[in-house]
Amino acid sequence: MNTQSFTRNGLDLPDDRGLNWVLDTAVTADPNRVVLSRKTDTGWRDASYRDFTEQVRSVACGLLAHGVRHGDRVAVLGRTSYEWAVADYAAMAIGAVTVPIYPTSSEHQVKHVLADSGAAWFFAETPEDARRLTAAGATAVWLLREVHEWRVTDRKDELDARWHAVKADDLATIVYTSGTTGLPKGCMLTHRNMYVSSANTVEQTGWMLRDATPGQGQASTLLSLPLSHVFGRTILLSCLCGGTRTGLVPGVPELLEALAEFRPTWLPLVPYALEKIRKRSRGLLDADAEETAIAAGLANAGQAVELPEFAAVRESFGGRFRYVISGGASLDDTTAAFYAGIGVTILNCYGLTEAATAVTVNEPATNRMSTVGRPIPGVTIAIAEDGELLIKGGNVSPGYWPERTAGEWLATGDLGEIDADGFLRITGRRKEILVTSGGKNVAPTPLEDRVRLHPLVSNCVVIGDGRSYVTALVTLDAAALPGWAARNGVDLDDDGWREHPALLEEVGTAVDDANTLVSRAESIRRFRILPGDLTVADGLMTPSMKVRRAAVAEVFAEDIAALYDISAK
Repeated sequence: MNTQSFTRNGLDLPDDRGLNWVLDTAVTADPNRVVLSRKTDTGWRDASYRDFTEQVRSVACGLLAHGVRHGDRVAVLGRTSYEWAVADYAAMAIGAVTVPIYPTSSEHQVKHVLADSGAAWFFAETPEDARRLTAAGATAVWLLREVHEWRVTDRKDELDARWHAVKADDLATIVYTSGTTGLPKGCMLTHRNMYVSSANTVEQTGWMLRDATPGQGQASTLLSLPLSHVFGRTILLSCLCGGTRTGLVPGVPELLEALAEFRPTWLPLVPYALEKIRKRSRGLLDADAEETAIAAGLANAGQAVELPEFAAVRESFGGRFRYVISGGASLDDTTAAFYAGIGVTILNCYGLTEAATAVTVNEPATNRMSTVGRPIPGVTIAIAEDGELLIKGGNVSPGYWPERTAGEWLATGDLGEIDADGFLRITGRRKEILVTSGGKNVAPTPLEDRVRLHPLVSNCVVIGDGRSYVTALVTLDAAALPGWAARNGVDLDDDGWREHPALLEEVGTAVDDANTLVSRAESIRRFRILPGDLTVADGLMTPSMKVRRAAVAEVFAEDIAALYDISAK
């Protein structure tokens, strides 16, 4: 086993304290530092460490008054918001356990999470969310916006006792990992797990989460990642640890609207959002500018390049935006190079729910494109004999609810390589490697990432396991398709529009481009355009925007069969 960790001692919580220690320390050291912001009808409303802590304590008192006990599970259903964050920290502050639920979860999934976790208390963003929880069996549902009106004054002594009684290894949250098949499992994370992941991410990235540039004012970011996903919550805690001014917005559309006004210095994004922003930026560039940006980014090894022709794009981001922490899925190298070419450095990271998200992350000074960085302090990575990535450290989950069964090493299911300097490169997913009938191993992700970069393409699913050759199912971007069809004479009301020669030729250019990455035996031989996109609502995507391959194969079995029908060639 290759145990090149290239790490150092990391930060950790005192054994006798939970995450409340972070707030206590911050309020003592810098009570008036602004750390959270939310958009209101009159502009951005800021909250300091003191403001946030006082609101957390107020809601925590309300929870005590309602009878919430240590270890009780408290479910939260809603989009990212300041109120979500307050409810989360208030529950954890008294030793309760937050159970986040994705806003896009189906009724069946909500019922499963509530039943499996045994949640007894419930927060909802909207009245409709409250009705969904009630339909799934919830009682005592509170609306997030209303809890801030709670004014409980007779629970201070009880709160102080509970506040200081929370320990580092107490359970903080149960995060249900949607996976790509089957019902989600509840991953348990302790206060220590979340702190080690977040505080050491700050250590790894250094000044970036504290200053706009070294010593030049406060760093700021917009957080649109769902707080129902551990990536979003780890980033939020990292920002609290680092002192970043963090604007909380419910999704990518709201983030795009807020960029120019909020003027973030860095952003945490998933590759899906980066690709959307890249496509949107094309409206500000001429035909050759994108290729110029990519070439400049590649030549500069992924570090930002200050080319004057891209000033308009940078201004559309607010003018101060220089870094992105990207995680959650793989990112095509040309996308990282494009951002570098317009003056933005992508810092790829790697993590998973079972490690409270953060395992490795690139640093501003030593960023290496095509890698996901080096282990954060306090975390060791290793490569097993079969190529699987293994992890150990204080960030690793004790197991799945309700039993603590984790061993010394966490087997990730991902395949990786560690170079001589300790940088990790993810080479594939052990369970997602396709093996053709000819015995050829095919990694689908690089092909899918490259096809998806085409302006018309929304998603791509590579097929080929046990087949004689590789094929792909392709979905189209609903916003881009009508305009392209009008310009190219494709009638979308015609039943045969998916087989129109002009459309097949256009999508074929994306497939041809992807095929340049692989050998002939690994290349996509045929593709089929699907009638609609893959969505979370139809069960074909996870809430974190990963394809459910088994579900796609089942729903589109006839389309896949047609791809391997020799007579149809």
